[in-house]
Amino acid sequence: MSHIREATPDDRPRLLAIQATSLESNWPTLLETAITGPATVLVAGHTPVGYALAVGTQPTHLAELAVAPGHRNAGHGSALLRAILGRSEECRLTARADDERARRFYERHGFRVESYLPDHYENADGVAMVRQADSSDAAVPDRN
Repeated sequence: MSHIREATPDDRPRLLAIQATSLESNWPTLLETAITGPATVLVAGHTPVGYALAVGTQPTHLAELAVAPGHRNAGHGSALLRAILGRSEECRLTARADDERARRFYERHGFRVESYLPDHYENADGVAMVRQADSSDAAVPDRN
């Protein structure tokens, strides 16, 4: 199981590296601002191997979830997502419509597609996904 904690400014270089190698559509300025701002940035591991960036509380918007290559499929993404979900009754996110792996991951955690977002990303369509308190991920394995 991953050790989950709040990010600190000392984590910035590692988190930016994870973002750059893990997310096709990344926004370094958002992560930079969130680390010291009002957003929630949780990290997995004493030395971060992944992070989740969430904004707001009711609902929470999961802006980014990333796990470094070489640390995937070990439960870090699931642990980060559960920590974010434990802070809010409703969570929303957007994902690339063509990213089947990400969509399946979120669906295993109780998210459902709420709407289709044409041209949401610079070079791809997106989907808006939502998970509400009545959803359950109790049967979800600790793998991401």
